[in-house]
Amino acid sequence: MSEMAEIAHIESDERSKVEGWRLHVLIEAGYPLPLAERLAASEADLHVAVQLVRNGCEHATAAEILL
Repeated sequence: MSEMAEIAHIESDERSKVEGWRLHVLIEAGYPLPLAERLAASEADLHVAVQLVRNGCEHATAAEILL
């Protein structure tokens, strides 16, 4: 494997780990799986996503705001 391919593979693994952690946090906050997956894969602010729901915002509305 070339050095560039190895770096790309490592970066992909790290992104996958972060996305998995984000997905876990969003599911714990009550987001339905499809919304949680979209948010986890996006650049949406995870803390805002959780806070919106804690403050009474519907999950679908919070996702619309963030996406």
